[in-house]
Amino acid sequence: MNIDIGNALTPCEPGISEDELDQLDEQVQEAHETIASGRSEGTFGYAALNLPERTDPDQIRAAVEPVADSDHVLTVGIGGSALGAATISTALGPGEASHHVLDNVDPEHTAQLLDDIDLGRTAVHVVSRSGTTAETLANFLVVREAMTDAGVDWTERTVVTTGESGPLRALADREGIPTLRVPEGVPGRFCALSAVGLVPAAIQGHDIEGVLDGGAAAASSLAPSLYDCPAYAYGAVAHALSERGATVNAMMPYAEGLELFAEWFAQLWAESLGKEGRGQTPARALGATDQHSQLQLYRAGPRDKLVTLVRPTERPSLDIPETDIADLSYLGGTGLGRLLDAEFEATEASLAAANRPNVRIEIDELDAHGLGELLYGMEAACILVGELSDVETFTQPAVEWGKRAARGLLGGGDFEEADAVADKRTLVVE
Repeated sequence: MNIDIGNALTPCEPGISEDELDQLDEQVQEAHETIASGRSEGTFGYAALNLPERTDPDQIRAAVEPVADSDHVLTVGIGGSALGAATISTALGPGEASHHVLDNVDPEHTAQLLDDIDLGRTAVHVVSRSGTTAETLANFLVVREAMTDAGVDWTERTVVTTGESGPLRALADREGIPTLRVPEGVPGRFCALSAVGLVPAAIQGHDIEGVLDGGAAAASSLAPSLYDCPAYAYGAVAHALSERGATVNAMMPYAEGLELFAEWFAQLWAESLGKEGRGQTPARALGATDQHSQLQLYRAGPRDKLVTLVRPTERPSLDIPETDIADLSYLGGTGLGRLLDAEFEATEASLAAANRPNVRIEIDELDAHGLGELLYGMEAACILVGELSDVETFTQPAVEWGKRAARGLLGGGDFEEADAVADKRTLVVE
């Protein structure tokens, strides 16, 4: 993985000068010492950066072996318990089974999905650290009943990833369901390079060892200078531009397979860094599609954005046929990959010409290794930004507040957060 930060330097507005970048590098060195110490001691949160070496792919493959013949994989989870898996499976393709996600409790969507797939040929992966997550457990109960109604033994089609204790762990133990552990000391949004994110890919027959190898390669590149470490270069520049007014980070991959990566990044960035009035708001875009829907704003709207452009440097080839239409003759003999790269470079140049900051992230190829590098690199970048911003990167108090309020409203306990719902201010227009 490499990072090009040239288009984030002045004269971009906002931008950072090379002298300021040198000064920032001194802060990066200090932050790296804290991160390295946290990794060494396995401190909560920092332990995420040890997952490539901690995660055992053989253990994952053994757990999914009873459902390895599935045509469908259904992940039941929410937030970090689903987005990492969805990102990895989408990026690597369907493989031997298609991947579906229940990460919301929309009844229409849930009913339609369960109607559309053959439950007898479906592997269900239920993910909840606590085993009490309301949305996840509600969806799992619905899935379990649908399987029973279809004459399917749900216990033979289910794999559970959860914590050491809790109701989901107790259920799995009682029913003899294969169970994997959510890694200790790692917040859910940082769990992609563990069983949380890799179980569906393993069922699909993907190279999960390659994903971990890619993460390990990115881990080996961590160094006490942004000039020597792509992940730190990205995090440092994102932080600096945020402090100078770029409070929106538009993540724009140029590969359909990375569309859900932008979703994963949005949670990572928002939940980790959105605290104490600070943090960049992640926006999600897809190149080249959103050149036609969002680029106008990024180039000519408020100067409050960093645009992050991501692409693999090697792509499959698909030729564009020759044509006798004169105005389209320039396309004939090229390929869709070359066209997409031209679109990428045109967007980059368009933003630079308007002095709008943008950063280029490249991986060699959208394969298991490249994906592992990218995921690990963004996690390391996020942790660095948290250090530079002096926020509690690994907590999510606003999310927990909402969970308590919802649980209280459903009668799951006495939570004062639920009382706030009754205090809602209204001004209804009909």
